[in-house]
Amino acid sequence: MARLLCIPSATLFFFLSFTAVLFAVASAAEEEAHGFLQSERAVKEPVREKLSHLRFYWHDVISGPSPSAVRVAEAASSNASATAFGVVVMMDDPVTLGPELTSRLVGRAQGFYAFASKEESALLMAMNFAFVEGKYNGSTIAVLGRNAVFSGVREMPVVGGSGLFRLARGYAQAKTYSFDTNTGDTVVEYNLFVTHY
Repeated sequence: MARLLCIPSATLFFFLSFTAVLFAVASAAEEEAHGFLQSERAVKEPVREKLSHLRFYWHDVISGPSPSAVRVAEAASSNASATAFGVVVMMDDPVTLGPELTSRLVGRAQGFYAFASKEESALLMAMNFAFVEGKYNGSTIAVLGRNAVFSGVREMPVVGGSGLFRLARGYAQAKTYSFDTNTGDTVVEYNLFVTHY
């Protein structure tokens, strides 16, 4: 014959009260530790990723009355360096559909590049491709990496994006299309392979 366990009501009340207090303290501690978290949503269905290939031309214009790239900083020894080590250039370069500067503007490359090597012409590039064309208008892709400018094809990581390229990742390949030895103006073909949502 089974026995029923009888718990005095005072003990049961104490046990339930103690459990409620512990739960409240634990919840408050967790909220305090993660107070910056406003909301959390569970994803019910997996979001499908897209792979995009974008091809365009980057125009780094350092000559003329209205350059799109300007030197903003340098080390005392930069001018004596064969690789311009220490020079920092801020850019707002046009990005076009074709290699001619008169080709259709699809965006701007905004950011900076710094001459980061004493041994070769290699840049640290940090830029956002800010698109102004069609459905991509207002979206950006962020690139951050090393650009050894005299290599045939340079590869740099895509580290993020916004708008239609939110949570972007992938890589950018840069290939010099033309370089004017008199002015220093450069046109580079960019191919971006980007996974995004």
